[in-house]
Amino acid sequence: MDVLCFDYRLAPEHPYPAAAEDAMKAWNYLMLLGYGARDVIITGDSAGGNLALSLVLKIKEQERLLPRGIVLMSPWTDLTGEGKTFQTKAELDPVLDKEYIDRMTRAYAPDRDLTDPYISPLFGDFRGFPPMLIQVGSIEMLLSDSVSVAAKAREQGVKVRLSVYEGMFHVFQMAYLNIPESKKAWAEAGKFIDVLRTDSRL
Repeated sequence: MDVLCFDYRLAPEHPYPAAAEDAMKAWNYLMLLGYGARDVIITGDSAGGNLALSLVLKIKEQERLLPRGIVLMSPWTDLTGEGKTFQTKAELDPVLDKEYIDRMTRAYAPDRDLTDPYISPLFGDFRGFPPMLIQVGSIEMLLSDSVSVAAKAREQGVKVRLSVYEGMFHVFQMAYLNIPESKKAWAEAGKFIDVLRTDSRL
Protein backbone atom coordinates (compact mmCIF):
# COMPACT_ATOMS: atom_id res chain seq x y z
CA MET A 1 0.00 0.00 0.00
CA ASP A 2 1.04 3.56 -0.60
CA VAL A 3 1.58 5.56 2.60
CA LEU A 4 1.71 9.34 3.03
CA CYS A 5 3.08 10.52 6.37
CA PHE A 6 3.16 14.30 6.31
CA ASP A 7 5.26 16.60 8.48
CA TYR A 8 2.67 19.04 9.78
CA ARG A 9 3.47 22.22 11.67
CA LEU A 10 3.74 21.81 15.43
CA ALA A 11 2.77 23.87 18.45
CA PRO A 12 3.73 26.01 20.25
CA GLU A 13 5.42 27.73 17.32
CA HIS A 14 2.40 26.95 15.16
CA PRO A 15 -0.77 26.56 17.27
CA TYR A 16 -4.21 25.61 15.99
CA PRO A 17 -5.31 25.77 13.19
CA ALA A 18 -1.88 25.26 11.57
CA ALA A 19 -1.81 21.45 11.91
CA ALA A 20 -5.43 21.16 10.75
CA GLU A 21 -4.67 23.30 7.71
CA ASP A 22 -1.68 21.10 6.87
CA ALA A 23 -3.82 17.98 7.20
CA MET A 24 -6.30 19.39 4.70
CA LYS A 25 -3.45 20.29 2.34
CA ALA A 26 -2.25 16.68 2.53
CA TRP A 27 -5.76 15.43 1.76
CA ASN A 28 -6.12 17.80 -1.18
CA TYR A 29 -2.70 16.71 -2.45
CA LEU A 30 -3.78 13.07 -2.49
CA MET A 31 -6.96 13.99 -4.34
CA LEU A 32 -4.90 16.01 -6.84
CA LEU A 33 -2.67 12.98 -7.44
CA GLY A 34 -5.74 11.04 -8.48
CA TYR A 35 -6.51 9.02 -5.38
CA GLY A 36 -10.21 8.84 -4.66
CA ALA A 37 -11.46 9.48 -1.16
CA ARG A 38 -12.53 5.85 -0.97
CA ASP A 39 -8.94 4.80 -1.70
CA VAL A 40 -7.71 6.41 1.50
CA ILE A 41 -7.66 5.23 5.12
CA ILE A 42 -6.75 7.96 7.58
CA THR A 43 -4.71 6.98 10.63
CA GLY A 44 -3.22 8.79 13.59
CA ASP A 45 -1.93 8.23 17.11
CA SER A 46 -2.31 10.49 20.13
CA ALA A 47 -2.48 14.11 18.88
CA GLY A 48 -2.36 12.64 15.37
CA GLY A 49 -5.58 10.79 16.20
CA ASN A 50 -7.12 14.12 17.13
CA LEU A 51 -5.95 15.51 13.80
CA ALA A 52 -7.34 12.53 11.89
CA LEU A 53 -10.82 12.99 13.37
CA SER A 54 -10.66 16.75 12.93
CA LEU A 55 -9.77 16.31 9.26
CA VAL A 56 -12.68 13.98 8.57
CA LEU A 57 -15.04 16.38 10.36
CA LYS A 58 -13.79 19.18 8.09
CA ILE A 59 -14.11 17.04 4.94
CA LYS A 60 -17.67 16.22 5.98
CA GLU A 61 -18.44 19.90 6.63
CA GLN A 62 -17.32 20.66 3.08
CA GLU A 63 -19.73 17.97 1.81
CA ARG A 64 -16.94 16.03 0.13
CA LEU A 65 -16.53 12.28 -0.12
CA LEU A 66 -15.15 10.78 3.08
CA PRO A 67 -12.23 8.34 3.38
CA ARG A 68 -12.84 4.59 3.42
CA GLY A 69 -11.94 4.21 7.08
CA ILE A 70 -10.17 5.59 10.12
CA VAL A 71 -7.61 3.92 12.42
CA LEU A 72 -6.89 5.66 15.72
CA MET A 73 -4.30 4.71 18.31
CA SER A 74 -4.71 6.30 21.75
CA PRO A 75 -6.36 9.38 20.20
CA TRP A 76 -6.50 12.64 22.15
CA THR A 77 -10.10 13.64 21.50
CA ASP A 78 -11.08 15.90 24.42
CA LEU A 79 -8.78 18.80 25.27
CA THR A 80 -11.09 19.96 28.08
CA GLY A 81 -9.55 17.26 30.27
CA GLU A 82 -12.97 16.34 31.65
CA GLY A 83 -12.79 12.63 30.84
CA LYS A 84 -13.26 10.34 33.84
CA THR A 85 -9.94 8.52 33.37
CA PHE A 86 -8.11 11.82 33.37
CA GLN A 87 -8.41 11.45 37.14
CA THR A 88 -8.89 7.71 37.73
CA LYS A 89 -5.84 6.63 35.70
CA ALA A 90 -3.55 9.49 36.75
CA GLU A 91 -1.58 7.33 39.18
CA LEU A 92 -1.32 4.39 36.76
CA ASP A 93 -0.30 6.10 33.52
CA PRO A 94 3.50 5.84 33.08
CA VAL A 95 3.59 8.14 30.04
CA LEU A 96 1.20 11.06 30.59
CA ASP A 97 0.47 13.33 33.52
CA LYS A 98 -1.85 16.29 34.07
CA GLU A 99 0.91 18.89 33.96
CA TYR A 100 2.12 17.65 30.58
CA ILE A 101 -1.35 17.43 29.06
CA ASP A 102 -2.24 20.90 30.34
CA ARG A 103 0.96 22.28 28.85
CA MET A 104 0.24 20.66 25.48
CA THR A 105 -3.32 21.99 25.53
CA ARG A 106 -2.13 25.54 26.14
CA ALA A 107 0.48 25.20 23.40
CA TYR A 108 -1.92 23.81 20.79
CA ALA A 109 -5.04 25.87 21.49
CA PRO A 110 -4.19 29.00 23.48
CA ASP A 111 -7.26 31.12 24.29
CA ARG A 112 -9.50 28.86 22.23
CA ASP A 113 -12.84 27.25 22.99
CA LEU A 114 -11.75 23.72 23.85
CA THR A 115 -15.21 22.36 23.00
CA ASP A 116 -14.73 23.36 19.36
CA PRO A 117 -15.09 20.01 17.50
CA TYR A 118 -12.05 20.79 15.36
CA ILE A 119 -9.98 21.12 18.55
CA SER A 120 -11.74 18.43 20.60
CA PRO A 121 -13.32 16.03 18.09
CA LEU A 122 -15.33 14.35 20.86
CA PHE A 123 -17.76 17.27 20.49
CA GLY A 124 -18.21 16.67 16.76
CA ASP A 125 -21.01 15.06 14.77
CA PHE A 126 -19.91 11.66 13.46
CA ARG A 127 -23.02 10.80 11.50
CA GLY A 128 -22.01 9.48 8.08
CA PHE A 129 -18.45 8.68 9.18
CA PRO A 130 -16.68 5.63 7.72
CA PRO A 131 -15.85 2.57 9.88
CA MET A 132 -13.38 3.23 12.68
CA LEU A 133 -10.89 1.13 14.61
CA ILE A 134 -9.86 2.66 17.93
CA GLN A 135 -7.10 1.11 20.03
CA VAL A 136 -6.21 2.29 23.52
CA GLY A 137 -4.44 1.03 26.64
CA SER A 138 -6.39 0.30 29.81
CA ILE A 139 -4.12 2.39 32.07
CA GLU A 140 -4.06 5.55 29.97
CA MET A 141 -5.29 8.87 31.31
CA LEU A 142 -6.80 9.33 27.86
CA LEU A 143 -8.73 6.04 27.95
CA SER A 144 -12.03 7.88 28.29
CA ASP A 145 -11.18 9.95 25.19
CA SER A 146 -11.38 6.73 23.15
CA VAL A 147 -14.31 5.19 25.00
CA SER A 148 -16.41 8.35 24.73
CA VAL A 149 -15.73 8.86 21.03
CA ALA A 150 -16.51 5.22 20.28
CA ALA A 151 -19.78 5.40 22.21
CA LYS A 152 -20.88 8.62 20.56
CA ALA A 153 -19.98 7.44 17.07
CA ARG A 154 -21.89 4.18 17.60
CA GLU A 155 -24.94 6.11 18.79
CA GLN A 156 -24.75 8.09 15.55
CA GLY A 157 -24.71 4.98 13.39
CA VAL A 158 -20.98 4.57 12.75
CA LYS A 159 -19.38 1.12 12.67
CA VAL A 160 -16.77 1.25 15.44
CA ARG A 161 -14.38 -1.34 16.80
CA LEU A 162 -12.95 -0.28 20.16
CA SER A 163 -10.05 -2.41 21.41
CA VAL A 164 -8.87 -1.78 24.96
CA TYR A 165 -5.54 -3.51 25.59
CA GLU A 166 -5.24 -4.57 29.20
CA GLY A 167 -2.32 -3.05 31.13
CA MET A 168 -1.13 -1.03 28.15
CA PHE A 169 0.08 2.55 28.16
CA HIS A 170 -0.28 5.52 25.81
CA VAL A 171 0.58 4.62 22.19
CA PHE A 172 1.94 1.22 23.23
CA GLN A 173 1.83 0.23 19.55
CA MET A 174 5.11 2.04 18.99
CA ALA A 175 6.95 -0.50 21.18
CA TYR A 176 6.59 -3.08 18.41
CA LEU A 177 9.82 -4.99 19.02
CA ASN A 178 9.39 -5.19 22.77
CA ILE A 179 5.86 -6.29 23.70
CA PRO A 180 3.42 -8.83 22.23
CA GLU A 181 0.45 -6.50 22.71
CA SER A 182 1.97 -4.08 20.23
CA LYS A 183 2.37 -6.79 17.61
CA LYS A 184 -1.20 -7.89 18.23
CA ALA A 185 -2.44 -4.31 17.81
CA TRP A 186 -0.64 -3.88 14.48
CA ALA A 187 -2.01 -7.21 13.28
CA GLU A 188 -5.49 -6.08 14.25
CA ALA A 189 -5.03 -2.80 12.37
CA GLY A 190 -3.78 -4.69 9.31
CA LYS A 191 -6.78 -7.02 9.34
CA PHE A 192 -9.15 -4.08 9.76
CA ILE A 193 -7.60 -2.32 6.76
CA ASP A 194 -7.71 -5.49 4.67
CA VAL A 195 -11.44 -5.85 5.37
CA LEU A 196 -12.03 -2.23 4.39
CA ARG A 197 -10.15 -2.74 1.14
CA THR A 198 -11.95 -5.91 0.11
CA ASP A 199 -15.52 -5.48 1.39
CA SER A 200 -17.52 -3.85 -1.39
CA ARG A 201 -20.33 -3.03 1.03
CA LEU A 202 -18.14 -0.50 2.85
